[in-house]
Amino acid sequence: MGNTDSDSWVRVYRQVPEGLRLFCFPHAGGAASYFYPWSRSVPGDVEVLALQYPGRQDRAGEPHARSIPDLADRIHTAIRPLLAEPFAFFGHSMGAILAFEVACRIAREEGTGPAHLFVSGRRAPSLVRHEELHRASTSALVAEMRALGGTNPRVLADEELLNLVLPTIRADYTAIETYRFDSAPPLSCDITAMVGDGDPKASVDDASAWSRHTLGRFDLRIFPGGHFYLEDCRAGVLDAIVSVLSRVRQDAGSR
Repeated sequence: MGNTDSDSWVRVYRQVPEGLRLFCFPHAGGAASYFYPWSRSVPGDVEVLALQYPGRQDRAGEPHARSIPDLADRIHTAIRPLLAEPFAFFGHSMGAILAFEVACRIAREEGTGPAHLFVSGRRAPSLVRHEELHRASTSALVAEMRALGGTNPRVLADEELLNLVLPTIRADYTAIETYRFDSAPPLSCDITAMVGDGDPKASVDDASAWSRHTLGRFDLRIFPGGHFYLEDCRAGVLDAIVSVLSRVRQDAGSR
Protein backbone atom coordinates (compact mmCIF):
# COMPACT_ATOMS: atom_id res chain seq x y z
CA MET A 1 0.00 0.00 0.00
CA GLY A 2 2.96 2.32 0.30
CA ASN A 3 3.63 4.81 3.06
CA THR A 4 0.74 6.30 4.99
CA ASP A 5 2.63 8.74 7.21
CA SER A 6 1.92 12.44 6.95
CA ASP A 7 5.35 13.31 5.55
CA SER A 8 4.74 11.14 2.49
CA TRP A 9 1.28 12.53 1.76
CA VAL A 10 1.37 16.18 2.75
CA ARG A 11 3.51 19.07 1.50
CA VAL A 12 3.71 22.16 3.69
CA TYR A 13 5.29 24.96 1.67
CA ARG A 14 5.05 27.53 4.46
CA GLN A 15 4.54 26.74 8.13
CA VAL A 16 2.22 29.02 10.09
CA PRO A 17 2.22 28.30 13.83
CA GLU A 18 -1.40 28.05 15.01
CA GLY A 19 -2.58 29.02 11.54
CA LEU A 20 -5.79 27.71 10.00
CA ARG A 21 -4.87 24.75 7.83
CA LEU A 22 -6.23 24.58 4.30
CA PHE A 23 -5.72 21.10 2.84
CA CYS A 24 -5.63 21.20 -0.98
CA PHE A 25 -6.48 18.17 -3.11
CA PRO A 26 -5.09 18.23 -6.70
CA HIS A 27 -6.92 17.28 -9.90
CA ALA A 28 -6.38 14.10 -11.93
CA GLY A 29 -2.76 14.02 -13.02
CA GLY A 30 -1.98 16.89 -10.68
CA ALA A 31 0.56 17.11 -7.89
CA ALA A 32 1.00 18.98 -4.64
CA SER A 33 3.25 21.53 -6.34
CA TYR A 34 0.21 22.88 -8.21
CA PHE A 35 -0.71 24.70 -4.99
CA TYR A 36 2.76 26.06 -4.22
CA PRO A 37 1.87 29.54 -5.58
CA TRP A 38 -1.14 29.62 -3.27
CA SER A 39 1.12 29.34 -0.25
CA ARG A 40 2.78 32.59 -1.31
CA SER A 41 -0.51 34.44 -1.93
CA VAL A 42 -2.71 33.75 1.09
CA PRO A 43 -2.53 35.75 4.35
CA GLY A 44 -0.14 34.81 7.11
CA ASP A 45 -2.77 33.15 9.28
CA VAL A 46 -3.57 30.48 6.66
CA GLU A 47 -1.29 27.47 6.20
CA VAL A 48 -1.60 25.78 2.81
CA LEU A 49 -1.03 22.02 2.92
CA ALA A 50 -1.15 20.16 -0.40
CA LEU A 51 -1.78 16.44 -0.84
CA GLN A 52 0.76 14.45 -2.81
CA TYR A 53 -0.85 11.34 -4.28
CA PRO A 54 1.40 8.32 -4.97
CA GLY A 55 2.90 7.79 -8.40
CA ARG A 56 4.05 11.36 -9.16
CA GLN A 57 7.02 13.67 -8.57
CA ASP A 58 8.89 12.54 -5.43
CA ARG A 59 6.47 9.57 -5.10
CA ALA A 60 6.97 8.42 -8.68
CA GLY A 61 8.28 5.02 -7.60
CA GLU A 62 5.09 4.13 -5.70
CA PRO A 63 2.14 2.35 -7.32
CA HIS A 64 -0.81 4.48 -8.34
CA ALA A 65 -4.11 4.26 -6.53
CA ARG A 66 -6.85 3.26 -8.95
CA SER A 67 -9.93 3.81 -6.81
CA ILE A 68 -11.27 6.86 -4.99
CA PRO A 69 -12.32 4.91 -1.85
CA ASP A 70 -8.83 3.43 -1.46
CA LEU A 71 -7.16 6.79 -1.97
CA ALA A 72 -9.57 8.53 0.42
CA ASP A 73 -8.95 5.89 3.10
CA ARG A 74 -5.21 6.33 2.85
CA ILE A 75 -5.39 10.13 2.86
CA HIS A 76 -7.65 10.08 5.90
CA THR A 77 -5.15 7.93 7.78
CA ALA A 78 -2.25 10.15 6.74
CA ILE A 79 -3.73 13.52 7.65
CA ARG A 80 -5.51 12.50 10.86
CA PRO A 81 -2.59 13.70 13.07
CA LEU A 82 -2.71 17.11 11.35
CA LEU A 83 -6.38 17.88 11.84
CA ALA A 84 -6.14 20.65 14.42
CA GLU A 85 -9.48 22.46 14.41
CA PRO A 86 -10.53 24.51 12.66
CA PHE A 87 -9.32 23.31 9.26
CA ALA A 88 -10.70 23.47 5.73
CA PHE A 89 -10.53 21.44 2.52
CA PHE A 90 -10.19 22.62 -1.08
CA GLY A 91 -10.36 20.19 -3.99
CA HIS A 92 -10.37 20.75 -7.73
CA SER A 93 -11.95 18.26 -10.17
CA MET A 94 -10.98 14.77 -8.95
CA GLY A 95 -9.63 16.51 -5.88
CA ALA A 96 -13.12 17.83 -5.07
CA ILE A 97 -14.47 14.28 -4.82
CA LEU A 98 -11.47 13.17 -2.76
CA ALA A 99 -11.86 16.12 -0.38
CA PHE A 100 -15.55 15.28 0.01
CA GLU A 101 -14.89 11.57 0.60
CA VAL A 102 -12.21 12.28 3.20
CA ALA A 103 -14.56 14.75 4.92
CA CYS A 104 -17.23 12.01 5.01
CA ARG A 105 -14.77 9.60 6.62
CA ILE A 106 -13.79 12.12 9.27
CA ALA A 107 -17.45 12.84 10.04
CA ARG A 108 -18.31 9.15 10.23
CA GLU A 109 -15.35 7.99 12.29
CA GLU A 110 -14.53 11.01 14.42
CA GLY A 111 -17.79 12.94 14.58
CA THR A 112 -16.22 16.14 13.32
CA GLY A 113 -14.92 17.46 10.01
CA PRO A 114 -13.62 20.46 8.14
CA ALA A 115 -15.04 23.82 9.09
CA HIS A 116 -15.53 24.47 5.38
CA LEU A 117 -15.35 22.46 2.17
CA PHE A 118 -14.46 24.17 -1.12
CA VAL A 119 -15.21 22.08 -4.22
CA SER A 120 -14.12 23.23 -7.65
CA GLY A 121 -14.66 22.15 -11.24
CA ARG A 122 -16.61 19.01 -10.43
CA ARG A 123 -20.23 17.89 -10.50
CA ALA A 124 -21.80 16.81 -7.21
CA PRO A 125 -21.10 13.23 -6.10
CA SER A 126 -24.75 12.27 -6.52
CA LEU A 127 -24.65 13.04 -10.26
CA VAL A 128 -23.50 9.96 -12.17
CA ARG A 129 -22.24 9.89 -15.75
CA HIS A 130 -20.78 7.04 -17.72
CA GLU A 131 -17.24 7.98 -18.76
CA GLU A 132 -14.65 5.73 -20.37
CA LEU A 133 -11.73 8.00 -21.17
CA HIS A 134 -9.46 5.89 -18.97
CA ARG A 135 -9.88 3.12 -21.56
CA ALA A 136 -9.30 5.41 -24.53
CA SER A 137 -6.25 5.55 -26.78
CA THR A 138 -3.27 7.67 -25.90
CA SER A 139 -4.15 10.17 -28.62
CA ALA A 140 -7.68 10.58 -27.24
CA LEU A 141 -6.37 11.04 -23.72
CA VAL A 142 -3.84 13.63 -24.84
CA ALA A 143 -6.52 15.46 -26.81
CA GLU A 144 -8.65 15.65 -23.67
CA MET A 145 -5.75 16.99 -21.62
CA ARG A 146 -4.96 19.58 -24.27
CA ALA A 147 -8.60 20.70 -24.47
CA LEU A 148 -9.02 21.04 -20.71
CA GLY A 149 -5.73 22.83 -20.06
CA GLY A 150 -3.92 22.46 -16.76
CA THR A 151 -1.06 20.44 -18.31
CA ASN A 152 2.10 22.09 -19.55
CA PRO A 153 1.90 22.05 -23.39
CA ARG A 154 5.62 21.24 -23.45
CA VAL A 155 4.84 17.94 -21.70
CA LEU A 156 2.15 17.06 -24.23
CA ALA A 157 4.50 17.82 -27.13
CA ASP A 158 7.45 15.82 -25.77
CA GLU A 159 6.98 12.07 -26.26
CA GLU A 160 9.48 11.14 -23.55
CA LEU A 161 7.89 13.42 -20.95
CA LEU A 162 4.43 12.33 -22.02
CA ASN A 163 5.29 8.67 -21.52
CA LEU A 164 6.36 9.50 -17.97
CA VAL A 165 3.08 11.18 -16.98
CA LEU A 166 0.56 9.07 -18.93
CA PRO A 167 0.44 6.19 -16.41
CA THR A 168 -0.44 8.69 -13.70
CA ILE A 169 -3.09 10.36 -15.85
CA ARG A 170 -4.67 7.05 -16.82
CA ALA A 171 -4.67 5.74 -13.24
CA ASP A 172 -6.32 8.93 -11.97
CA TYR A 173 -8.93 8.84 -14.73
CA THR A 174 -9.61 5.22 -13.86
CA ALA A 175 -10.18 6.19 -10.23
CA ILE A 176 -12.49 9.13 -10.89
CA GLU A 177 -14.45 7.63 -13.80
CA THR A 178 -15.25 4.46 -11.89
CA TYR A 179 -16.21 6.35 -8.72
CA ARG A 180 -19.79 5.97 -7.50
CA PHE A 181 -21.22 7.87 -4.56
CA ASP A 182 -22.12 5.58 -1.65
CA SER A 183 -25.05 7.59 -0.25
CA ALA A 184 -23.26 9.09 2.75
CA PRO A 185 -25.39 11.46 4.84
CA PRO A 186 -24.97 15.19 4.16
CA LEU A 187 -22.03 16.90 5.82
CA SER A 188 -22.62 19.40 8.59
CA CYS A 189 -19.98 21.84 7.32
CA ASP A 190 -20.68 24.69 4.93
CA ILE A 191 -19.81 24.07 1.27
CA THR A 192 -18.69 26.54 -1.37
CA ALA A 193 -18.81 25.23 -4.94
CA MET A 194 -16.74 26.99 -7.60
CA VAL A 195 -17.04 26.53 -11.34
CA GLY A 196 -15.99 28.11 -14.60
CA ASP A 197 -18.90 29.35 -16.71
CA GLY A 198 -17.50 27.50 -19.74
CA ASP A 199 -16.34 24.29 -18.05
CA PRO A 200 -17.12 21.31 -20.34
CA LYS A 201 -16.77 18.88 -17.43
CA ALA A 202 -18.97 20.62 -14.86
CA SER A 203 -21.89 22.93 -15.63
CA VAL A 204 -23.29 25.52 -13.25
CA ASP A 205 -26.20 23.16 -12.54
CA ASP A 206 -23.72 20.35 -11.83
CA ALA A 207 -21.94 22.54 -9.30
CA SER A 208 -25.23 23.73 -7.76
CA ALA A 209 -26.11 20.11 -6.94
CA TRP A 210 -23.43 20.12 -4.24
CA SER A 211 -26.07 21.85 -2.09
CA ARG A 212 -27.60 18.38 -1.56
CA HIS A 213 -24.53 17.28 0.35
CA THR A 214 -24.56 19.70 3.26
CA LEU A 215 -26.82 20.55 6.16
CA GLY A 216 -24.95 23.83 6.49
CA ARG A 217 -24.77 26.86 4.26
CA PHE A 218 -24.14 26.50 0.57
CA ASP A 219 -22.61 29.07 -1.75
CA LEU A 220 -21.99 28.93 -5.49
CA ARG A 221 -19.21 31.00 -7.07
CA ILE A 222 -19.10 31.25 -10.87
CA PHE A 223 -15.92 32.44 -12.58
CA PRO A 224 -15.16 33.16 -16.23
CA GLY A 225 -13.30 30.33 -17.93
CA GLY A 226 -13.18 26.61 -18.52
CA HIS A 227 -12.14 23.62 -16.45
CA PHE A 228 -8.99 25.32 -15.21
CA TYR A 229 -10.59 28.72 -14.69
CA LEU A 230 -8.70 28.93 -11.38
CA GLU A 231 -5.44 29.60 -13.22
CA ASP A 232 -6.62 32.84 -14.86
CA CYS A 233 -8.87 33.68 -11.89
CA ARG A 234 -6.44 32.78 -9.12
CA ALA A 235 -6.72 36.15 -7.38
CA GLY A 236 -10.53 35.97 -7.34
CA VAL A 237 -10.53 32.37 -6.18
CA LEU A 238 -8.11 33.09 -3.35
CA ASP A 239 -10.03 36.21 -2.33
CA ALA A 240 -13.19 34.11 -2.04
CA ILE A 241 -11.41 31.42 -0.03
CA VAL A 242 -9.69 33.91 2.29
CA SER A 243 -12.97 35.74 2.92
CA VAL A 244 -14.63 32.49 4.02
CA LEU A 245 -11.66 31.38 6.13
CA SER A 246 -11.60 34.75 7.88
CA ARG A 247 -15.19 34.10 8.94
CA VAL A 248 -14.24 30.58 10.04
CA ARG A 249 -11.48 31.99 12.26
CA GLN A 250 -13.86 34.55 13.76
CA ASP A 251 -16.46 31.88 14.47
CA ALA A 252 -13.84 29.64 16.09
CA GLY A 253 -12.55 32.51 18.22
CA SER A 254 -16.00 33.37 19.50
CA ARG A 255 -16.66 29.87 20.90
